[in-house]
Amino acid sequence: MAIAKLGTVVLDCPDPLALATFYGELLGATPAPQDETWVDLAGYEGTPLAFQQAPGHVPPRWPSPDGSQQFHLDLTVEDLDAAEERILALGARPLDADDKGRSWRVYADPAGHPVCLCAS
Repeated sequence: MAIAKLGTVVLDCPDPLALATFYGELLGATPAPQDETWVDLAGYEGTPLAFQQAPGHVPPRWPSPDGSQQFHLDLTVEDLDAAEERILALGARPLDADDKGRSWRVYADPAGHPVCLCAS
């Protein structure tokens, strides 16, 4: 029997509204600021996602043999090439996206968190 159920995935970042806007564009969601330190995403299906201001935020290094990436988000897309074009235009940077024959590509969001685009 489960003790709990997953509520919200919260990403630490220096600018919650900016990062919520980035993910809002990717997921078809709307940023819903609670205050200047916390922003929820609203209006989409899926696990709730929120963004919390973290002064001194240091993004994970990816890949790093001497450190952890902590976690990453897998986002399922219908067209990898079209999604790649869009995520880069929104401010992501490629981390491991050169192999176009794979069914996934890795990027860093504007705060440096790894995020994967995965073919559906």
